[in-house]
Amino acid sequence: MKIRLVFGLLIVLAQGLGASTAFASAPNSATCTGGTIAAGTYSSLTVTGNCTFEDGATVIVNGNVRVADGAVLNDHAGSTASVFITGNVTVGKGAVLGLGSYNPFTTSTTVVNGNIIASQPLSLYLSEMTVHGNVVSNGGGSGPAGEFRNFPTKDDVIDGNLIVQGWQGGWLGVIRVQVGGNLIVSNNASVLTEEGPGVDTDSTEVMTNVVAGNLVCQGNSPAAQVNPLDFGQPNVVGGQKIGQCAGL
Repeated sequence: MKIRLVFGLLIVLAQGLGASTAFASAPNSATCTGGTIAAGTYSSLTVTGNCTFEDGATVIVNGNVRVADGAVLNDHAGSTASVFITGNVTVGKGAVLGLGSYNPFTTSTTVVNGNIIASQPLSLYLSEMTVHGNVVSNGGGSGPAGEFRNFPTKDDVIDGNLIVQGWQGGWLGVIRVQVGGNLIVSNNASVLTEEGPGVDTDSTEVMTNVVAGNLVCQGNSPAAQVNPLDFGQPNVVGGQKIGQCAGL
């Protein structure tokens, strides 16, 4: 992946990040239209409905995972399954992806060897997981009149770049994440609360991260912040801190 900043405009050039669409010809490929994805090994996984992983299961996908437009996979990362994906994960418009777990007592493990690429998702819930490639989310969210959703990215290890840009919804945060490349948070906006349209002033928390490359924050509303009320600490950055994150 190549990243350039041209006159303040973020341009992302992605190469080789597309997931295979040849699911029908692959042995043991699976399509979930709703319900539970059982333990097992699959050559690919397509999700078209509201699906979750079987609690406590080990699910291995030796290929790519595609979450279709409007589909939901493991909402709020609620399953205690261990999930291993050797390929890429793609997330469509209005879709939801949950990987890892926000349960501090679970012993589950989730690893994606490739990239996670989301195009206008409703939300991503990524926590306590490892991604050996990049995580890129472009656009999406509920807007001020849609379904209330937050966008939490917490306690992950991402070997490549982490880019979250153009999302509009409730609260958004990147917290306690180790990033091997650049961390870019741009043009995101909190426009919805649980009570209705409005701004969550705690949103755009970018804090307690360790970033090997650059930390770039621009055009976010509210502006990117370290929130001491949420026990936030300044970010440790190997490169430069740019834009709203210059002081973070």
